[in-house]
Amino acid sequence: MDFYDLDLSDNTLDALDDMNFSVCTPIQEKCIPEILNGRDILGVAQTGTGKTAAYLLPILSQLDDGGYPEDAINCVIMSPTRELAQQIDQAMQGFSYYMSNVNSVAVYGGNDGNRYDQEYKGMKLGADVIIATPGRLISHITMGNIDLSKVSFFVLDEADRMLDMGFHDDIMTIAKLLPDNCQTIMFSATMPDKIEELAHNLLHDPVTVKIAVSKPAEKIHQMAYVCHENQKIRILNYLFKSNQLKRVIIFASSKIKVREIYRELLQMKVNCSEMHSDLSQQQRDETMYLFKSGQVDVLVATDIVARGIDIDDIATVINYDVPHDAEDYVHRIGRTARADRDGQAITLVRGWEIVDFIRIEKFLGYAVEKIPLPYHMEGPEYRPMTKKGGRAHFHRHGNKRNDKKGKAASNKPRKNYRHKKKNDKQ
Repeated sequence: MDFYDLDLSDNTLDALDDMNFSVCTPIQEKCIPEILNGRDILGVAQTGTGKTAAYLLPILSQLDDGGYPEDAINCVIMSPTRELAQQIDQAMQGFSYYMSNVNSVAVYGGNDGNRYDQEYKGMKLGADVIIATPGRLISHITMGNIDLSKVSFFVLDEADRMLDMGFHDDIMTIAKLLPDNCQTIMFSATMPDKIEELAHNLLHDPVTVKIAVSKPAEKIHQMAYVCHENQKIRILNYLFKSNQLKRVIIFASSKIKVREIYRELLQMKVNCSEMHSDLSQQQRDETMYLFKSGQVDVLVATDIVARGIDIDDIATVINYDVPHDAEDYVHRIGRTARADRDGQAITLVRGWEIVDFIRIEKFLGYAVEKIPLPYHMEGPEYRPMTKKGGRAHFHRHGNKRNDKKGKAASNKPRKNYRHKKKNDKQ
């Protein structure tokens, strides 16, 4: 469907022309007409499907047509992270370029007092659209800086990520301050039970739009090293020494691991930086600028940058830890092979993550290429774990060993739970 087939305002269409947007994505085609008709929306779609435009375009078009209170907040858009809030704000500036009567302000934490004052002034001067992280918006609400009684549109972007980050109570606090006739639009990349419960509490007779999670781009060369936890840093050392990797994102499961990997890479003389929630907003902005501009080659990050952040020239994604589900895996490796470029995705699969990675392969519909470990290292055998005596077991490469008495052990597969557990703690 073409954007001209939709009932969007002339100013909206002019902005789309300038940005060379002409054809709707599936999520836009299904959501925009329903939002224009005033329906609540539950949209399930992954990053990169165009969902930001799917809600911004119809909302801005209606605000541009008029009929909404002046000098009042008419739309609140919630974002889980500062980076995504900034990106939504940038998209907002482009789509509303010809709308002199529509203003917005981005509200997010991690800044000094000057930023807080600027946010306060922006809201008091009559910003039509507030793009905010939950914690920062609650702060302004607590201080009496914001009136949500006339809001017509309430948008939750990346709702599943907000719940994962513990913002459920903040979201419900904000929702209770909205008028009963407020149109609510909720987007999520996944659909767990907690999202269904949130939708039940916030949405009224919603239209549900589900766009199936797409498989990774064919141009992504996917590989995996099956290893032990204490071998992962050595594998990274090998990858950077042998391949001279540039434009790399390394994803880790926690900010503690991010810091550890970052320190190890610095010792390897790798031009890298780190990105996680402990950094100040100024540090995060500077890190993203240095990485996007090519002044930093490698970014070590938590999933904070896995969704919603567009960097087109990433050549390699390394999963230091296996994501818990297939959708997160697709989100992560989807940072590479963008804009018709080739890319590679490398996952380090420790023994106890084999089951998770097998689930990912089942979702993909094919086996990811397994690469032999470097430096003659020996890792776990890649096979499904079995349940014995209530514990998960796996088998190592090789079927012979010498026991403590020097006797050859049986060729039968043996239990390695205790041995594996010891290795993983090193």
